[in-house]
Amino acid sequence: MEGAAKPSTSSGSGVTDGASGGAGAAAGASMEEGFTDLCKSKLGLDESTTRQAMQLFKETKNILKSSMSSLGGGSPEEIERFWYACVLYCVSRLSKAGRSKEDGGVSLCQILRASKLNIVDFFKEMPQFCIKVAHILTGLYGSDWEKKLELKELQANIVHLSLLSRYYKRAYQELFLSNDAKYSENSSESSNQEASDYYRFGWLLFLVLRIQSFSRFKDLVTSTNELVSVLAVLIIHVPVRLRSFNVKDSPYFGKKSDQGVNLIASLCEKYHTSEDELSKALEKTNTLIMDILKNKPCSASECQQDSLSFIDPGLKVFKDLLQGNSLKSSLLILEKEYDNAINSKGELDERMFANDEDSLLGSGSLSGGAVNLPGTKRKYDVMASPAKSITSPSPMSPPRFCLSPKGNSFGSSKMAPITPVSTAMTTAKWLRTTITPLPSKPSGELLRFFSACDKDLTEDITHRAGIILGAIFTSSSFGERICTNVRSANRMDAIWTEQRKMEALKLYYRVLESMCRAESQILSGSGNNLTSLLSNERFHRCMIACSAELVLATHKTVTMMFPAVLEKTGITAFDLSKVIEGFVRHEDTLPRELKRHLNSLEERLLESMAWQKGSSMYNSLIVARPALSAEINRLGLLAEPMPSLDAIAAHHNISLGGLPPLPFQKQEHSPDKDEVRSPKRACTERRNVLVDNNSFRSPVKDIIKSKLPPLQSAFASPTRPNPAAGGETCAETGIGVFFSKITKLAAIRIRSLCERLQLSQQVLERVYFLIQQILSQQTALFFNRHIDQIILCSIYGVAKISQLELSFKEIIFGYRKQPQCKPQVFRSVYVHWPPRCRNGKTGEDHVDIITFYNEVFIPAAKPLLVEVGPGASPNKKEEEKGPFPESPRLARFPNLPDMSPKKVSATHNVYVSPLRSSKMDILLSPSSKSYYACVGESTYAFQSPSKDLKAINNRLNSGKKVSGRLNFDIVSDLDVASSLSSDQNAKPAAMEVVPVKTPVKCEPSDS
Repeated sequence: MEGAAKPSTSSGSGVTDGASGGAGAAAGASMEEGFTDLCKSKLGLDESTTRQAMQLFKETKNILKSSMSSLGGGSPEEIERFWYACVLYCVSRLSKAGRSKEDGGVSLCQILRASKLNIVDFFKEMPQFCIKVAHILTGLYGSDWEKKLELKELQANIVHLSLLSRYYKRAYQELFLSNDAKYSENSSESSNQEASDYYRFGWLLFLVLRIQSFSRFKDLVTSTNELVSVLAVLIIHVPVRLRSFNVKDSPYFGKKSDQGVNLIASLCEKYHTSEDELSKALEKTNTLIMDILKNKPCSASECQQDSLSFIDPGLKVFKDLLQGNSLKSSLLILEKEYDNAINSKGELDERMFANDEDSLLGSGSLSGGAVNLPGTKRKYDVMASPAKSITSPSPMSPPRFCLSPKGNSFGSSKMAPITPVSTAMTTAKWLRTTITPLPSKPSGELLRFFSACDKDLTEDITHRAGIILGAIFTSSSFGERICTNVRSANRMDAIWTEQRKMEALKLYYRVLESMCRAESQILSGSGNNLTSLLSNERFHRCMIACSAELVLATHKTVTMMFPAVLEKTGITAFDLSKVIEGFVRHEDTLPRELKRHLNSLEERLLESMAWQKGSSMYNSLIVARPALSAEINRLGLLAEPMPSLDAIAAHHNISLGGLPPLPFQKQEHSPDKDEVRSPKRACTERRNVLVDNNSFRSPVKDIIKSKLPPLQSAFASPTRPNPAAGGETCAETGIGVFFSKITKLAAIRIRSLCERLQLSQQVLERVYFLIQQILSQQTALFFNRHIDQIILCSIYGVAKISQLELSFKEIIFGYRKQPQCKPQVFRSVYVHWPPRCRNGKTGEDHVDIITFYNEVFIPAAKPLLVEVGPGASPNKKEEEKGPFPESPRLARFPNLPDMSPKKVSATHNVYVSPLRSSKMDILLSPSSKSYYACVGESTYAFQSPSKDLKAINNRLNSGKKVSGRLNFDIVSDLDVASSLSSDQNAKPAAMEVVPVKTPVKCEPSDS
C-alpha cells in the first residue's frame, strides 16, 4: 500500500550492522577502557565493586551498542557516559558492597559528577536503561531488583527537595537582607559571605533535622513543617540588622497578644501549618541544636537580645547561636554530622539544592511537567552538552552554597505565593480541619445502614478496615533509614503512621455514609437494605484504597506513591476506577488539588494501566469479547485472584484480634462471588466520571447521557444481566463504557497533537476514526501498550495515506512538547513476537516506535488505513456497515468541552484564562475590554511570561485583526495544574487574538 509506506530507520544514529568485526571489537574495547577508568581513576572504587560493575557492564554492552539511537540525544561518547552512570547506580544500590562508603560504595552525586551528567538528564534515561536490561538485572540481583533500586522514590525525593529549596530561598529572601547595608563598600564581600552563612546554616539545619528522625524518604508536608520551624529559629537568632521586617509593625506578624507577637501562630497563618505540628517540629529542632551543637537554651524572657523585642517571651532561645565564631563552629558541626549520615547510606548530597548554580541540578521536569527544576527563573532552559556544564573540579568536592542578592517583598503580603509546596499545605489543612476531628468509628446513621442488611455487617466492615489500613500504613512501607537514632525514628514513624491511618479511616467512613445515603434514595422501594453493596469485598477494598491514596497524596508521601496502595490492598487500578466518581460526588469538601489528583489517576488508568498485564479489565474483556480470549490467554494478561484478608494479615503480620474467620476470609482457594478466576468470570465496570462543575472535567465527562444505575450494580456479578442495558451483561456494558472513555481521551490527545503539527481538520477526523476502528476491530494492538503509541502510529499512517509530507521525526518532535509525554512511549514499545516471526525473533521484547509501526502496526491496521484514505468517508462506512458489534457508535470528531486556560495560538504556547467573577466586577466596566490572566511560554529565553505581557500582546495582535468569537484550543489538566504554580501576581492585560499561521519548524530531537 503506497500511502502507508514504512518509515525508514536509517536516519537514526544507531550503530550499523555493516561495521567490520575488527572495528566493533575495537569500539567494545574502548568502551571497557573508558568504564574501567571511570571506576578506578575518577571514582576510586575498590576491587570488589569494580568487578561487579564490570560484570554488569559486559553483560549489557551489546544492548548499549544496539541502543545508541534510543538513549540520550548527543554523541556516542555522551550516550556511553549515560550507560556508565546507569550501570554504576544499579551496582551501588543493588550490591551489598556498594551500600556505604566504608564498603567501597559510591553515591549518585559522585557518579554524576564523574560522568559529567546532571540529575534531570539521568532520570530521563534511567527508566529506559532499566527496561532494556531488566532480564539481566533479574538474573544478577533477583526479581525484586526494581523495589531495591528505589528509583521512583529517589526521583520524587529530588523533586520535593527542589521545591523545598525554592520555598526556603523565597522565604529567606522575604525575611532577611542579602547583605548588611551598614558595612562599607570595601567590606561588601565579607558582608555577603556572612548573609550567605546564615542562609547556609538554615538549610543545613533542615537537612540534619530530616535525617535525625523518620524514614529515609519523608513526605512533603512533614518536611515543610520542619522547614518552617527552621525559619522560626532564624527569625529569633539572625541579627536584627539583617532583617527586612519590623516585628512590631509588620502586617506579617498578625497574631499578637499582650506579651508580644505570637511567632508560631503568625507562621502558621502565613504557611498554612498547624500550630500543634509546628510546635512539635520546633521542639525537635531545638532538641537537635541542644544535642548536636551543645547549646543550652533559655527562655526569651531571660535572654536580653535586640532580636527578641516584641516577640512572645515563651519561646526557647540559644544565646550567641549565630554570633561570630559560634556561627562558623555550628556550620562545621552540621557539615560533619551531615557528611557522616550521607556517607553511610545517602544517595544525594542535598546541600546542592541550596545552590541554583550547581551543575548537577540541570533543567527540565522530573514530574510530568508539573514541577520544573531547579530555580524559579529556569536558567537552564537551553541545556548545553553535559560535558560543558560541569564546573565542579572534582566529583568528591562538596557543593558550594549560593544566595542570590535579590530584593525582597517581605511584609507586603500576608499570604505566601501559590507554589506546589503552599498548595500541599493548603490541602493538608483541609485534612486537618475537616477530617481529623471526625470520630474514628462509624456514625449512628452508618451503623443503621450496616444493621439493616440481611446480616449486621458492622463487625465485618470494621474488621476489614483495620486489616487493610494496617497493611497500607506500616513502618516498612515508608523506606529504610539513614539515621543512627533508630529508637527515636521508630517512635516518630509509629506516630506519623497511626495519624495517617486514622485520617484514612475517618475519610472512608465519611464518604461511605454519603454513598449509602444516596444509594438508599435511589433504591427507595427496598428501604435501607444495601446488602449486595455493603457485603461486597472488592467494593470496600476500593473505598479504603481510595481513602488511603488521598491521604498519601495530601502529604505527598514519597515511598507510597500510586500505585503502591493497590498492591497493599490486592486490587487493580481498574477496580479502583469504580469508586473514583463516588469520592468526588459524595465528598463536597474535597479540595481542588485532590480532585485533580483523582483525575490524573483516571488518565493514567485509561492511557496505560488498564492495558497492562494483570489488569482486571482483561477479565471483563474476555467475557464481553470472547473472540479475544485466545490472544489474552496467549499473552497471559488475566488478573490474579484477589488475595484473602487472611493472606494480607499474615503477609503484613497484622493481628486479627482473636476474631473468628469472617465469611469472606474463609476461602484461600475459592474467592468471593465477585472474585475473578476463570475467563468466564469478570469484574463489572461502571461509568467513572469526575463531576465537579467548578474545577475541572474528566476526559470522559458526558459520555453517557442516560441515568446511571445504582452503585450496587457496578459491583454485581459480571454475568448478571444489566437491567438498564437491554439484556447485556454487566461485563459487556462495562467494556462499552470503558471503550467510550478511551475514545474520548484519544480525541483530546489527537486534537492537541494534530494542532501542534498544524494538520487539517480532515486529517484529524481520519486519525480519530482510525483509532475507533482499531479499538473495535484490532483491540489487541492496545494490549500491554500505551494509548499514545497507537495515536502516534495512526497519525503517521493517516499522513502517508493522505500523501502528506510529515515524517515520524516531526511527529515525535511535536509529541515531546505534549504535557503527558514520556520518552519511554516512543523508545520502548512492547511486542510479543509469534513463534514463526519473519525477523527470527521470538517472545517478549521492547522496540522503538518505528520498528513497532513497521512490524506490528501496519500488518494489523493496513485494511483499516485503506478505509480512511482519500475518497473514503467515515459516515459512508458507518451507513454501510453500521457500528461494530458491542462497540461505541462511530461518529465524527466529538465536540470537546472548553477548559481553562485556553490556548490562543497554534504556533506559540500562549494561553488565556478568564478572570473569576469576583475580580471581574472590580476591574471591568460595561464598555471595557475583557481581562485575562496569562500563563505560558515566554517570548524570549529566560524571561517569565508575567514580565512579558506587552510582547505577547504585540505578537498576537500583529497583522490583520478579526472580529467574532474566538475558537480556543483545549488543553489538558496538566496544563491547568502547572498554571497554578505560575506567577499569580501578574498584572492583567487586555488581549485581542488573531490566528497566526506559521509552517512547522523541523528541528532535531532534543533528548
